[in-house]
Amino acid sequence: MIGIRSYGAYIPYYRLSRSEIAKTWGGPALPGEKAVANQDEDSITMAVEAAFDCTRGIDGANIDGLFFASTTSPYKEKQCSTIIATVLDMGKEIRTADFADCLRAGTTALRAALDAVKAGSARNILVTAADCRLAYPYSMLEQSLGDAAACFLIGDSDVAVEIEDCLSLSYEITDVWRTDEDDFVREWEERWVTMYGYSQNVEEAASAIMKRNGLTARDFAKAVIYGPDPRSHAALVRRLGFEENQVQDTLFATVGNTGTPSALLMLVAALEEAKAGDSILFASYGDGADAFILKVTEQIERIKERRGVKRHLASKALLSSYGKYLSFRNLVQLPPQASLRGTGSATIMWRTKNWVLSCHASKCRKCGLITYPIQRVCYGCQAKDDYDEISLSREKGTLFTFSLDNLASAGINPPIIQSVVRFQGATQFYCMMTDCEPNEVRVDMPVEMTLRRLHEGANFHNYFWKCRPPREGG
Repeated sequence: MIGIRSYGAYIPYYRLSRSEIAKTWGGPALPGEKAVANQDEDSITMAVEAAFDCTRGIDGANIDGLFFASTTSPYKEKQCSTIIATVLDMGKEIRTADFADCLRAGTTALRAALDAVKAGSARNILVTAADCRLAYPYSMLEQSLGDAAACFLIGDSDVAVEIEDCLSLSYEITDVWRTDEDDFVREWEERWVTMYGYSQNVEEAASAIMKRNGLTARDFAKAVIYGPDPRSHAALVRRLGFEENQVQDTLFATVGNTGTPSALLMLVAALEEAKAGDSILFASYGDGADAFILKVTEQIERIKERRGVKRHLASKALLSSYGKYLSFRNLVQLPPQASLRGTGSATIMWRTKNWVLSCHASKCRKCGLITYPIQRVCYGCQAKDDYDEISLSREKGTLFTFSLDNLASAGINPPIIQSVVRFQGATQFYCMMTDCEPNEVRVDMPVEMTLRRLHEGANFHNYFWKCRPPREGG
């Protein structure tokens, strides 16, 4: 049996009310809100978060592949899956691949992982998908698009969701696109896009896979079908014969259309409520369509304790203004902060990647002292080069002390919360805090680590760890 062993998701902490966008431009507002990545987040950091959620309680040493799918990769020429694998501490022999340039890239990567496991060239492959797309200001797409990530572990043991069949269609149509020079998503006339792109292809793929397996809409507990907007999605599922109680929410009103991870995020939400024996029709769209027939097994109960979609939806804060959103996306030019111009070095990043990206500390073999960053000489007993490396990336800590730094603040979101985190064993970690308002910071408050983008020194993306309040939801 081959299928989904585990799932994970990530939805950024911040939301922007669509009425706030409409109020700025004086136009109509779509209902609900959209998820907005913080100014220090991108597709890589969000994919890392979803992967951590997916692999909770799972030994990463048994994972031999990692795929990353996105239309908003931070790099045009550099593999991002290797960065994610390094952060997850997966080792050098792991297979990595990036899937890009199509909203269907997430399910394309999912099928590639399925084929690899079927062929026996891998036993467990982690599939991550994340997007942080930009739409033209004052367009309806600006209100529609949200940011998020999803992740699945595909394997041949402890399968929680069996993938019984899959079908793919390729279809050339220029409906939604960006060129290599575009910052914003472009879209052709909406009705034409829906009729000849989305509706035609997804309906054909879903109908074909049901017919091939001798199934009808009544045979499924849930239909998880991507939808760019609620209206076109509702019309499509009705034509396929599904009742309202069978249809998975698109998350449009609470998160938005998240692009590459959108269908996968919907599937995570469906699996949070699924029970053994449920059959699921799963379909995505983008220059064609992918359709899958899934069967939930008893192993689903083993992986229910994930943050997933529900807990991330419950853990949120509304942005106070549309202006803050513009600053998060670098769509307005703010006064320069010379003191915060980051510098970078590819050589130093390569040399320090174990503690910078993998969040490794040194643990002295003689006295047991844990030190971050890695130190050759133990502070406690002065033993030299006698240590093991351990990861702090998933450790929970408490805030030992902090300062609110207004002088070093850059952008529209001061002050910077300079923090010292204490882990078990008196290990201290100096970093910044994120996803938290200054008036909420308290000594001894619980915190967890999160990978974030610091700056673009030396013309590449420099990542490091920050702390934040735990995203447990509620």
